[in-house]
Amino acid sequence: MSRFTHRNESFTCMNCGLQVQPSERTCRNHCPHCLYSVHLDIFPGDRQANCGGIMEPLRIEYNPRKGYQIVHRCQRCGHESRNIVLQDVAVQPDEQEAIYELMKHPKA
Repeated sequence: MSRFTHRNESFTCMNCGLQVQPSERTCRNHCPHCLYSVHLDIFPGDRQANCGGIMEPLRIEYNPRKGYQIVHRCQRCGHESRNIVLQDVAVQPDEQEAIYELMKHPKA
């Protein structure tokens, strides 16, 4: 049974203010410019988390099944989650420079 709720909406990044468009391939859940996210979900797309804190990108990890993922930590409650890097999409791909910077200088 999948715990994934398909929710692919545009949003304004709470960290940098960029207007982020939906992805054509999967559900976008982080800003392609600064890589920040918001703690909204318990399971992807369910919008059941009552936190609403800003999720800071910490590091990039490689998952053999899903590819490169951004590890985020909520600045309010400390919850950590992983989001797939979106570089092979036509609409607002994740900025390579931001990905490389996070790979070179991961945060604790």
